[in-house]
Amino acid sequence: MSASPASAAAMQPAFASLPPLSLYVHLPWCVRKCPYCDFNSHALKGDLDEARYVDALLLDLDRELPRVWGRAVHSVFIGGGTPSLFSPESIDSLLSGVSARLRVLPDAEVTLEANPGSVDSARMRGFADAGVTRLSVGVQSFDDAVLPRIGRIHDAAAARAAVHAALLSGVARVNVDLMFALPGQDVASVCNDVATALSAGVEHVSFYQLTLEPNTAFHRAPPPLPAEAAAAAMQEQGIAALAGAGLARYEVSAFARAHARCRHNLNYWRFGDYLGIGAGAHGKITGATPPAVMRSVKQRHPARYVAAALAGDPDLSRHAVAPAELPFEFMLNALRLSEGVEAELFRAATGLPLEVIAAPLTRARRDGLLIADSRRLAASEFGQRFLDDLVARFLPDDRVFGAAR
Repeated sequence: MSASPASAAAMQPAFASLPPLSLYVHLPWCVRKCPYCDFNSHALKGDLDEARYVDALLLDLDRELPRVWGRAVHSVFIGGGTPSLFSPESIDSLLSGVSARLRVLPDAEVTLEANPGSVDSARMRGFADAGVTRLSVGVQSFDDAVLPRIGRIHDAAAARAAVHAALLSGVARVNVDLMFALPGQDVASVCNDVATALSAGVEHVSFYQLTLEPNTAFHRAPPPLPAEAAAAAMQEQGIAALAGAGLARYEVSAFARAHARCRHNLNYWRFGDYLGIGAGAHGKITGATPPAVMRSVKQRHPARYVAAALAGDPDLSRHAVAPAELPFEFMLNALRLSEGVEAELFRAATGLPLEVIAAPLTRARRDGLLIADSRRLAASEFGQRFLDDLVARFLPDDRVFGAAR
């Protein structure tokens, strides 16, 4: 029996235990901002004061420590921007500082994003020596005709060299980012991109469609893009090639062999906790006393962030997530996973009983959007095709928090 809207809205979360904890570190600089990018990234102008930024990051982390005393860190992700612009020595200083402040598990996954054009073999090996265990290479395409149209600074040869260097660097895992439905791209180009990544021997590929996000150059001046039918064919054939090579689709845009799944991103999708440090970094921390899920955002502009962190307060905002919003936030993440999550994780991660969303769950299962298994929360094949519509059923302002639609 589902709770009434009034009682559900008044319900406060209660956590029997805290979720796994990760650390996200944002390094915001790039050689040049790509026209499709809506991340907090900034074209590098002049020299990069790496030591000052690392100092700011560690002071930022110092301020976060009381919120996670005693908790182990399962994964670290250094994203951007283009983190590979930083020297291996700076990454080593950063990771050493993190390990001195947090209990990072010995087998923790440590990912660093790298872009072709900003790395060579020695630099890749240096990152591995610094403690990086996973490199994510932002290739996007191996097609020399396509790369200039999306503002990339590298060519196909540099992309292949970067992937090869990553695989030989000594890290345990390598991911390659590939986009499809790019300006001037056709199905053959996409298939070649996927084949090139697979032939290199990578065991994880992020494969996703270009979208024109607000506040990007492409949104302001849209380029000519492939037709919808062509984009669908690119996706279908790309997924088939990945599956044929043994890389299963375990998330909407992530494909990997079972042992090579990204543990850091899995923690996001399972509604785990993560500290976020760096310019514009987001964080989510579950607190037991008082019981609440707290979200934070740091100052976005790099100069303002560094000044604020060195002064002792880099926060742009920090707030508790309203209990009525927790089901939507949980489902928004969990339903991205192909296999979904065990139903009992809902209570563990949100602190709320599953009954508060019993009505929308029943309706989604009846409509074929969720699998008909009360022990799991997972989109059906039909639900995966209409994932946005499925997730919207759990929006609090749609009055589905404990109420029928």
